Amino acid sequence: MIQFNKVSKSYRDGTAAVDSVDLHIRKGEFFVLVGPSGCGKTTTLKMINRLIDATDGTITIGEKKISEYDIHELRWNIGYVLQQIALFPHMTIEENIAVVPELKRWSRAQIKKRVDELLTMVGLDPETYRGRKPAELSGGQQQRVGVVRALAADPDILLMDEPFSALDPVSREKIQRDIISLQQRINKTIVFVTHDMQEAFKLGDRICLMKDGRIVQIDTPEALFHRPADEFVKQFIGTANPLLKDTVTVESAVQKQSVSEKFTSSQVIAAGVPLEEAIEQLIQEDRIQVEKDGEIIGLLTRQSALAYLSEALKERREHG
Repeated sequence: MIQFNKVSKSYRDGTAAVDSVDLHIRKGEFFVLVGPSGCGKTTTLKMINRLIDATDGTITIGEKKISEYDIHELRWNIGYVLQQIALFPHMTIEENIAVVPELKRWSRAQIKKRVDELLTMVGLDPETYRGRKPAELSGGQQQRVGVVRALAADPDILLMDEPFSALDPVSREKIQRDIISLQQRINKTIVFVTHDMQEAFKLGDRICLMKDGRIVQIDTPEALFHRPADEFVKQFIGTANPLLKDTVTVESAVQKQSVSEKFTSSQVIAAGVPLEEAIEQLIQEDRIQVEKDGEIIGLLTRQSALAYLSEALKERREHG
């Protein structure tokens, strides 16, 4: 689908942002570029839609070099999602999503149908959200709109440059799950940039770990974790065990309360349920009662989950 052949990007001062990269991204693959700041991952991503032009080497999509495409045709067939969501603030959500379809001269009926379809796909009721402005949405909701706007004209390829890194941990966890579910339905070729190995493990079919403009290892999450190519890979992976999310339970993030305190939630969840499974319910409810051995032991709240996840992230950065 996307082929890099000896691709390099250097600047006039001699800086080599990307150095002789060879890689093949398969059709329908969720391909993650990961690595420390300055490793070349974002430059690699931006060369796919020619936001940055390669200095040497060739990039092809299908059998055709990207330099041979009309630049507008190329970019219309590649959706692009940034960390800075960049929704047009004066436009409604519907108008934001409709930008590229309108440029491609879709009919009003086609556009309305597509907007409703996409909003429904990411759990935003079209009747409720279609006419709202971006400022009326939460950060997580805005990022969902950013994702579906990139999908509006049904592109074959979706580029995502650290799209969730500005979100709080709870919202980020939820939207990660959403994008996994979305990919299972739309089966696009997704190229995703992150500096977070945990996110890479969770999302990627394959992961490309970069350092100093070069590829260190490309592999599946399982192979990367169990068979790292060198010491750098081992150190960068750190404690980002892909099984970690299955071992953290609701009890880890419970807000303990004494038996004399009144619990106000009508929702109950078992203490042994994986925290990841509780995230979606937590987004819908302010607080959930936590039950263990037939007794309510406390509450799982958005704040308690956020505090736990933030502490876990901090510990991983310090010891990973």
